[in-house]
Amino acid sequence: MGSPVVESKTGAKANLEVFSATLQELAEQDRDIIAVTSDSRGSGKLVPFGKKYPKQIVEIGIAEQNLVGVAAGLASAGKKTFAVSPACFLTARALEQIKNDVAYSDNPVKLIGISAGVSYGALGSTHHSLHDFAALRAINNLVVVAPADNFETEEAIKQAAASKQPMYLRFGKKNMPLLTEDPNNTFEFGKGRIILKGKDLAFIATGETVQPALEAAEKLKDEYNIEATVISMHTIKPLDTQLLQQIAEETEAIITVEEHSVYGGLGEACASYLLEHGYNKRFKIVGIPDEYTVTGSQTEIFNHYGISKDGLATIAINLLRKER
Repeated sequence: MGSPVVESKTGAKANLEVFSATLQELAEQDRDIIAVTSDSRGSGKLVPFGKKYPKQIVEIGIAEQNLVGVAAGLASAGKKTFAVSPACFLTARALEQIKNDVAYSDNPVKLIGISAGVSYGALGSTHHSLHDFAALRAINNLVVVAPADNFETEEAIKQAAASKQPMYLRFGKKNMPLLTEDPNNTFEFGKGRIILKGKDLAFIATGETVQPALEAAEKLKDEYNIEATVISMHTIKPLDTQLLQQIAEETEAIITVEEHSVYGGLGEACASYLLEHGYNKRFKIVGIPDEYTVTGSQTEIFNHYGISKDGLATIAINLLRKER
């Protein structure tokens, strides 16, 4: 039995709630699963986990470097460790430990970055994690994942628990509806999901930006008869270059969308591959620009930077006008 989850009126749950419930279900069958937190039981939704499995949770306190070091030590002894901490602190304060103790030492720690991107909203730039893709992509032997919906989250945690690969998994706080109810849905690290197929352009998005990309695609179809492909590129590293190449050949323009700096993330990963392989069509990176990020809720920040149904639709129309 999983831990209780908070549902919206539409039935959608926060991915972080699904992470907690899934981890608890796995821990019931596997006593080697250990949650290690840095004063993050509450924010990481691990209070029910800790009550049910007090011998399978370790509280480090506000000491992210120690968090990663302890998780790596437990992993080296055969434990399946999930190190849970706010993404902004986990991937900045503990970057050296992630590099040396986890990735370079090949300890299969699952680093769980919670309240990622601009989920902390009005707390401002100190609590935003807009650097994590860029920093962690540069570290060898580390998978980087940002699940988009509840299905991707559940599958990612199940597969992560069974994997011997060090990983970083990034979660926000917003209730996320299922992107598709296709019964043939599959999830695999390193393989993007085609949510919607279209011939005119493609949105390649990750994490909580896939939903507004899908909404923009529906608006483009309904109001402008523009058909857009929507890809959930949940794995930033390794990137699904085979799917990327396919989409580049099938559409006239590509827009990448991410809750991350425009530097060093999904957009630049896609651009680098495409440029090296002769891509010469229209391309646009949508993310957070190189400036002091505006203050507000996640939705307000998304709207300000065009990561919304209307904003992305406008960007797409302008990009196609240039193409034509």
